[in-house]
Amino acid sequence: MALGALITAIACSHRVPPERVQSPIASRLPHTRAERTSYAETSTYADVIAFIDTLQRLGVQMSRQELGRTTEGRVLPLLVLSRPQVTTPEQARALNRPVVYVQANIHAGEVEGKEALLALVRDLATTRNNVLDSIVLIAVPIYNADGNERFEPQSVNRTEQNGPESVGQRPNAQMLDLNRDYVKAEAPETRASLAAFEKWNPDVFVDLHTTDGSFHGYALTYAPSLNPAARDAGAYTRDSLLPELRRRMKARDGFEVFDYGNFDTQYEERDITDTVKSGWFTYDHRPRFGTNYFGLRQRISILSEAYSHDPFERRVKSTYAFVHELLSLVAERGAKIRAIGSAADAELARGAFGAAIPIRSRLTTAPRTLPVIFEVMAHTGDSSLTQPGVPRGFRRTGVMKTQPMPVYDRFEPVLTRTIPRAWLLPAGDTLAISLLREHGIRVERPAAGMTSARVSRFEVDSLHTQPKAFQGHHEAQLTGSWHDTTAQVPNDMLMVRGDQPQAIAALYLLDPESDDGLVTWNVFDSELAPGKAFPVWRVVTDDTNSR
Repeated sequence: MALGALITAIACSHRVPPERVQSPIASRLPHTRAERTSYAETSTYADVIAFIDTLQRLGVQMSRQELGRTTEGRVLPLLVLSRPQVTTPEQARALNRPVVYVQANIHAGEVEGKEALLALVRDLATTRNNVLDSIVLIAVPIYNADGNERFEPQSVNRTEQNGPESVGQRPNAQMLDLNRDYVKAEAPETRASLAAFEKWNPDVFVDLHTTDGSFHGYALTYAPSLNPAARDAGAYTRDSLLPELRRRMKARDGFEVFDYGNFDTQYEERDITDTVKSGWFTYDHRPRFGTNYFGLRQRISILSEAYSHDPFERRVKSTYAFVHELLSLVAERGAKIRAIGSAADAELARGAFGAAIPIRSRLTTAPRTLPVIFEVMAHTGDSSLTQPGVPRGFRRTGVMKTQPMPVYDRFEPVLTRTIPRAWLLPAGDTLAISLLREHGIRVERPAAGMTSARVSRFEVDSLHTQPKAFQGHHEAQLTGSWHDTTAQVPNDMLMVRGDQPQAIAALYLLDPESDDGLVTWNVFDSELAPGKAFPVWRVVTDDTNSR
């Protein structure tokens, strides 16, 4: 391709002004596998590494680092881009800019994020006067590298997706769903990402996915952290950042986007061509999901879900546009975004001991009524499967209608707890201690001379475990009651202070009644029984100056 044509092609396909492309290397810039094959194929791990290698050989300004390694030993590339270039978290913080962490391919059959993020890295790094002058971008384009290499026909690995023909599998090599692993952190990929969160302390986290299910009229759907414990960062993302992003996507890029969800109506139950739908429902709020988990860090967190029924090319381009517009918006609102995180850090460092923090929640009982676009489906009178992902007896029409309906897109607390002065737990609970440290939660010895304390202890009334295993676990739930007492502090107890940056995550993980804590994932199973005391104590006050 001629130099001028290549510059124009890059600029037009991704809305980069042609005059900003750095022409000396433009003719040698790599294309993704999706671009090279006219979106018939997606990148292998080797393709991703070769793409990054080529950028480096061309002298493109970026720092290539290692996020971690997979079960099968594949290096997970982490790319850091900014102007001026930084290579360390300390240098990034010195710029006083928002740090944005974008991750793709956590489910390796959902491939558009991988292709879009690679293309965006290339385009931003090789153009002038863009968001890299105002943010630090951390890009992880192939998070589930082992799953990516389990290529099978989409009829096997991604049955409802509209191309490409061959994609990787959803779980990693251990058959763990990495987007259900953020609390229990059993996968090396998860532990590596938790370490990166702690190291870089991003202001914004973006996780790129693809959704199937309902036939709606949106190129992409999105969600903030749905966990109410995300507090100010979650509310700002939901009520200010994402509505503006939606407006810009339509006005600037021509893509309709909306809050993530699915219609409650099933095709088999009634004819949705004539029947009013009764609601649009989001997904789960629990922190096992990455964007929900990241909200516990009191930072901006966004889920992106391209629409699997769209052609592959459109999915890549809508994802590219979404991330590009988001980075631009974050650059504009950098001071506000950083202030939200700083205020949360300061509050938690002082000890937010009186704040009520949700640890169990339910879907809202007060939905908003909003216009939602849906695709009209037609009866075929034929019980055979005629279109991929379309229920038997129906076909897509391409006709879109808009209908007001209840939108259930948020959760409300049903149980709250306050952050105590500290938690105490036995040093013998090595798995719990290891997991707390993986999450960036400090675990230390009590202060010298702390021999007794006013504590609350939880007495177990009942223990319920799910009969069906999920991700290798029988999820547990406790009921019981708290009792205050003055107790001697055994020598073998360790302490988690309540005045630390990850105190809200600590509360969620350690409270016995949390809906997605260490109890849920069987960490304390050997110590649990009705009538027994839970091994973790809440410290109300201590008899010595342990502070």
